[in-house]
Amino acid sequence: MINIIWVLMTVVGIVFAMFNGTMAQVNEAVFQGAKEAVTICIGFISILVFWLGLMRIAQDAGLLEKLALLFKPIVKRLFPEVPSDHPAMGYILSNMIANLFGLGNAATPMGIKAMEQLKVLNGGSVEASRSMITFLVINTSSLTLIPTTVIAIRMTYDSAAPTEIVGTTLLATLCSTLAAIGIDRFFYYRRSKKGVK
Repeated sequence: MINIIWVLMTVVGIVFAMFNGTMAQVNEAVFQGAKEAVTICIGFISILVFWLGLMRIAQDAGLLEKLALLFKPIVKRLFPEVPSDHPAMGYILSNMIANLFGLGNAATPMGIKAMEQLKVLNGGSVEASRSMITFLVINTSSLTLIPTTVIAIRMTYDSAAPTEIVGTTLLATLCSTLAAIGIDRFFYYRRSKKGVK
């Protein structure tokens, strides 16, 4: 559906530009946008490679396992239906740690694997389980210590202090994560009182 919407918007824009006599500006914007996209991608790649390399070093040094152990009691309380030794638990922890370091692109495969394992725990049902909803909520709000992607964009556009947003990002994502968990629990307990699973 999203692809159809984008195609329609593009076609309407081109047709409007043809009738309005602004095709030259549209062509210029297309090439300028393509140039900026490549510049941003190169900036992203360099930052992502750096942080993924650090994550690999942390993994080889055993730091990620220690972080996972640190978060495990919290995650077990957030996902009481998921057994501690189930693969879903490992994927959920990996996803949360990657998001913590602002590595959304690296967190995505872990998130997909976590959802697949949660679906297995849910008996393959097409209806989302409590754990699936909670995971989606936490993954979307994602507490972030280092906003890698935003720092990369700020560096690409020559920001004087690209890392000055770290504190505000931490505060904002902490508030969003706590609010998301609170709302998730509110609706879960409300449904439980009504006798709906």
